[in-house]
Amino acid sequence: MQLMCRGFYLRFCVVCDVVSGDGWYLWGLTKTDGMDTKKLAILQQSLVKKQAALNDKFDTHFATVAQANGQPLNDKRNGQATLNKWEKQNDGIRTQIKSIEKTHQAIEREEGKISGVENAKKSLPEPILKMLASGQLIQWRMHPNTFFVKGVDRARIVWEPKKNLLMNRYRTEVKDQAQWTLFKNAYNTLLTELQNISVE
Repeated sequence: MQLMCRGFYLRFCVVCDVVSGDGWYLWGLTKTDGMDTKKLAILQQSLVKKQAALNDKFDTHFATVAQANGQPLNDKRNGQATLNKWEKQNDGIRTQIKSIEKTHQAIEREEGKISGVENAKKSLPEPILKMLASGQLIQWRMHPNTFFVKGVDRARIVWEPKKNLLMNRYRTEVKDQAQWTLFKNAYNTLLTELQNISVE
């Protein structure tokens, strides 16, 4: 793809979503429809900083090229040194673009995880949603039907949507009595409420 910036053609291997205004190169941020995580916020802040750094690199490069005053470099003293300087700046721009691409991909992956969690919530029964809202349960984004009880290590509660079945895993690895009580209370409460729903 080619972009025209201040009369210069620059060739990139990546697609630019936005080229406008004060910045020479701006990457379009994807909206998350209100869904957000701390990791996503950090990635988006990183992307903004990298975009600003790329704009600075463009400005520096354009200023350096303008110093040639349109004269053929083979007629100027130190013409090769100037060309080498330009190439070094171009390398820096290409490296920054690759870094932006990686961050953009990381944002897309994070948004995919968030979307997976939100979709999984649509099939969860009300008692689990209630505990999630209260903060008593923490949903695992890698496996959205798996939940951790706040304050409990290792043990987890699993909802099997196809069988409408509540299960637990790694409960025998909970050695601390206080943690065991927390886990047992959360699991038994859910079990009771889910049985009441199925009876109704």
